[in-house]
Amino acid sequence: MGISETYSRGRDLAVSRPSVLIVAGIVALLVFDLVRQITTPGGLSTAQLAGFLWDGLVVGLSIGLAGVGLSMTYSILNFANFGHGDYVTSGAFAGWAVTWLFAGAGQFDFTTLLFIGSVSTRDLGVSAFATPLAIVAGLIVAAAATIVLSLVIDRLVYKPMRDEGGISLLIASIGVALALRYVIYIVFGQRTRGLTDAQSVPQLALGGGFEVGGHEVTLVVIAAGLMLAVHLLLQTTKLGKAMRAMADNEDLARVTGIPTERVVQFTWIIGGGLAGAGGFLIALERGAMNFQFGWVLLLLIFAAVILGGIGSIYGAMFGGITIGIAQSISLVWLPSEFSTVAAFGVMIFVLLFKPDGLFSGVTTA
Repeated sequence: MGISETYSRGRDLAVSRPSVLIVAGIVALLVFDLVRQITTPGGLSTAQLAGFLWDGLVVGLSIGLAGVGLSMTYSILNFANFGHGDYVTSGAFAGWAVTWLFAGAGQFDFTTLLFIGSVSTRDLGVSAFATPLAIVAGLIVAAAATIVLSLVIDRLVYKPMRDEGGISLLIASIGVALALRYVIYIVFGQRTRGLTDAQSVPQLALGGGFEVGGHEVTLVVIAAGLMLAVHLLLQTTKLGKAMRAMADNEDLARVTGIPTERVVQFTWIIGGGLAGAGGFLIALERGAMNFQFGWVLLLLIFAAVILGGIGSIYGAMFGGITIGIAQSISLVWLPSEFSTVAAFGVMIFVLLFKPDGLFSGVTTA
């Protein structure tokens, strides 16, 4: 009975959704080819594979961390915030400015450090290991500045429009994104700004030719810690329970006495803080940023949120890691120019199996 039932389900799946079987076949072929390359002398080494997986984890955690705030905004406020990528950029630049001011104090004046641009990363030797206090100060200010920015924009732009519906808020968020991006452009210019000195960052050898960078480890540890903190907040605190209740049913939450406006404020505080911290950590790992880097990342952040399930915070975390690893591991077969395409391809393939995302997040009414 079990075998015949399984066969019947498989036949129905092949008839109703043949694309699923095609995708499953492609995945099986890729796995087979990966095993073949690893076992072939002179092919893909285990150190190379470990490097791809590690790079994917680093990218995935950074995307997932930034995606948590976007997912919280969607689940609680019911709109897709296109300004979120520029919150990431704002946090990165705020953290960069404070880091350089700390590292260059007593050597260069304020204007020379931040605006003239004659100071190089080598002059300051900034890194999490050579100048840890400057990096810690930058991380704290990046999160705090983005929190303040999020609250101010909510008060001036989103709060007066909150009853107008998600489409109005979405369009307003595009305007916010453009305004933030070009304010940063006017203040700091269009050139790429260096944050850290690559020569001051140690490489940790783990054997077999596999090395990890010190700033990569820093990003992974802090991002994982912040994600754990979000999990504990949601599951063990009254605020977390109120946020989950409001995400499920805002009207019912209001009737039962939950202070919804306070929940909204904390949503911006947590989401903005994570976006700012994520932006600074990404810039720390990359060593540089420009006024558009958060906007470019926004596509991958949206992909992670959609893959994990729109509105699901855990989905954003897991979706980010999935997107990052898919983008990195695709380099086994594709040129680096196509890695982002491969990441979006994985998202589309997964949605063929689970249209609501891996964690089937909250949907807008």
